Amino acid sequence: MILVFLGPPGSGKGTQAKKLTTEKNWPQLSTGDMLRTAISAGAHLGLEAKKFMDLGNLVPDSVVIGLIEDRIRSPDCIEGFILDGFPRTVPQAEALDGVLLKLSRKVDQVVFFEMDEKELVTRLSGRRTCTVCGKMFHVTFGPFHNQEVCEQNPLCNVIQRSDDLPEVIQNRLEVYHRSTAPVAEFYKKTNRLKSINAAEKPEVVFQSLKNLVK
Repeated sequence: MILVFLGPPGSGKGTQAKKLTTEKNWPQLSTGDMLRTAISAGAHLGLEAKKFMDLGNLVPDSVVIGLIEDRIRSPDCIEGFILDGFPRTVPQAEALDGVLLKLSRKVDQVVFFEMDEKELVTRLSGRRTCTVCGKMFHVTFGPFHNQEVCEQNPLCNVIQRSDDLPEVIQNRLEVYHRSTAPVAEFYKKTNRLKSINAAEKPEVVFQSLKNLVK
């Protein structure tokens, strides 16, 4: 089973992908994670991507597609995988179909996470991330006592990511509506698109997700 998760930033795609990965043992392929790893490692592609990410803009297709193609050839992707955050544009969706065709595979189902834009901004602007252990918090929904130190480890450091700043979030949403939203229509034309209400509680969203991918 090859799944694509679509939806605006902050709609919970990554959280639900992790839950499904645990249950189905399908690896979650997050371009955001891949890019952040490349940035942390100081890799050329990572540093190039950072210029775009810091402004809330999309990373060029040539960078993202190369990362994805290498990853889906890995042994742990043979039984299936979940694409989280890719494709973000129609050309990327077409390129993905082309890469999979070479491997005699295809996208089986696309899940669209629907959510009100105001709630998205609240979710994203309140997120905080530990730069050491990667744990995520939220100032409203998952509060913690010290906003500078992760409670799990006093050596950790909690920050607000640059792409979660309010002004960058607005740009991310504008970019999403302009470039990524049309991807849903691309998959709808081939009857691969299913939608779920991402504003529900996480456990309700997960149950809806499992009902779709039986």
